[in-house]
Amino acid sequence: MVACAALLVGCAQVIHNDPINQPLADAKSADVALGRDDVNTYFDDMVIALTFSGGGTRAAAFSYGVLQGFDETHVQTTASNISLLDHIDFISGVSGGSVLAAYYGLKKRQAMADFRERFLLRNAEESLQMSLNFFNISKGLEGGINDPTAFPKWLDANLYEGATFKTLLFERRPRVWINASDIYNRTPFVFGRVTFGALCSDLANYPISQAVAASAAVPVIFAPVVIQNFTGGCPLPLPEWVGRVRSDPDAAPLIRSFADALERYHTGEVKYVKLLDGGIVDNYGLSAFTVQRLAADTPYGPLEPDEAVKLRRLLFLVVDSGRAPSGAWAQTVPGPSGVDLITAASDTATESGAVGTYSAFQGTMDDWQDDLVKWRCGLSEADRRRYGATPGWNCKDVKFFVGRIAFDQLPPERATALNNIQTALKLPPEQVDELISAGRDALKTNTTFRDFLNSLSHGPSRVRKRGTPVAMPAPTRNEALALPVQ
Repeated sequence: MVACAALLVGCAQVIHNDPINQPLADAKSADVALGRDDVNTYFDDMVIALTFSGGGTRAAAFSYGVLQGFDETHVQTTASNISLLDHIDFISGVSGGSVLAAYYGLKKRQAMADFRERFLLRNAEESLQMSLNFFNISKGLEGGINDPTAFPKWLDANLYEGATFKTLLFERRPRVWINASDIYNRTPFVFGRVTFGALCSDLANYPISQAVAASAAVPVIFAPVVIQNFTGGCPLPLPEWVGRVRSDPDAAPLIRSFADALERYHTGEVKYVKLLDGGIVDNYGLSAFTVQRLAADTPYGPLEPDEAVKLRRLLFLVVDSGRAPSGAWAQTVPGPSGVDLITAASDTATESGAVGTYSAFQGTMDDWQDDLVKWRCGLSEADRRRYGATPGWNCKDVKFFVGRIAFDQLPPERATALNNIQTALKLPPEQVDELISAGRDALKTNTTFRDFLNSLSHGPSRVRKRGTPVAMPAPTRNEALALPVQ
């Protein structure tokens, strides 16, 4: 069948994936500091970061339920009772998860009112060809069944309304990162200032719909999204850390490959960057955060010293909508074959890569917390005052909470039903609502999340009996945070 389909390649429709990104006019127009991607745009003593994995509408619905759970969790400040939804600092999205990440970044709380109707209950496949029939296979061999034009048009018509990164770049909270895969350099491609600066390209006017489409461009089903390199005479230098990392034989593989890719962009060795589904290299969307830390050459980086002194609690949750093993072919000698073979190979690469990325990220965060405590406790009295340490400040009072929210943390029968839901771009309403409910419930029962809330309630201002569970919503955050954890 494949051989016959190959004969039709010459007759197949031409793929339209011409790059639409624009060059920078000059260095000033970039409005960019290439050393960092605005990690500290809006900072206080508590930081919350989320990543939404790939998985089509299934991932978007489950992640939307997690956001609902954040909205239902409140903390009391001296001024008012606030929802944790309004305190999310960073969101990173991959594939289906990037659809929600971008929309929430644009609309904030308004996204919670209409995302279900505008995306989750819609048929996002209505303008796409998704079946693997004889003719479509020939198009897939040509480069992709769908070119990168139809899906962005649908996203703009139904969600983003032509918005560009100009809106996201200057938002103070949350910071949003959309992740795709550079399939030539075999590295994550983060739609951020550093990456586009290395290409001497204008990120501010790049359509958000195009970035999300690149993040969700499943191989064969979609042709790659193409980004043009404009480095000839580019006025922007690479960040200092790129050269430092490339000359370090002991540099972590992730940041080394990322630095090598930036160097190839900047020298013009790569003229066109070809992007496919972000899940190919990082289905959890952790690379942007990991690179930010590994690129730092200080114990507190990528934070500034005053931010590192102020920080007390950091919560980082990976919302994982990945698929558990499935199919009957493991019970027989033959198989898998056909679509099962393609699916199994794709899932194996995606899931094994995500597990490795998550393990490396946990190690990076553990090391960072240790480095941060040592640095804080080694500060002189003069430096403490200079960086804004308040009376009663405890140098050891900083803790990171890193965890994962997934189907397998729910009761087995429910987890099985969720795993059986397809990773498509259209789902029945009852499945959408079950996924939303599952995301909300999974957050509230998540051990890492509850430990984080418990840590906010410590302090003599809220004395409770030993062994008494902390109720959600968590009480009196600002009063508790004013004193060291006991």
